[in-house]
Amino acid sequence: MPAAHARGRSGRRAARRAGESGTRTEYLAFVLGGETYAVPIAQLAEILKPPPITDVPRAPSPVLGVISVRGKLVTVIDLRRRLRLAEAPTDRRTRILLVESGGGEQMGLLVDEVHQVWRLAHEEIEAPGVLGGEQAVHIAGIGRPAGVDGAVLILLDLRPIVEGTRDG
Repeated sequence: MPAAHARGRSGRRAARRAGESGTRTEYLAFVLGGETYAVPIAQLAEILKPPPITDVPRAPSPVLGVISVRGKLVTVIDLRRRLRLAEAPTDRRTRILLVESGGGEQMGLLVDEVHQVWRLAHEEIEAPGVLGGEQAVHIAGIGRPAGVDGAVLILLDLRPIVEGTRDG
């Protein structure tokens, strides 16, 4: 009898885990200025090591220039500048995240370092208001992965970041 009870309990745990896994969203975590940010992985097309970037005269401040990706020109935005963070030199860990910018175009976002993919349940995401005060429009929420002490992800909404750069 105790063995059947244990099997029933472990079966319920497995069913609960299966149910939880179906409601999770994957986020790619990356570092900017010592803080960990994340974007939905579904919004990313690719992660690149930075190739040479060609300057664009009179481009808005966050625009670093353009790169060629498989024969197409892609505008590269310094995400630090766009979010008004302190600038830092690029190094071997720097990456460019290719994202869809609307109209079938891609845009590159320069980040300090890519960390990992987090699978967050709806319950692990808090509204941006938990940070206190009025939050920037590009902050979609705060991710606090369960079971990972102290892990905090600033979840970004890429739409205002990309559109704001295009407008200048």
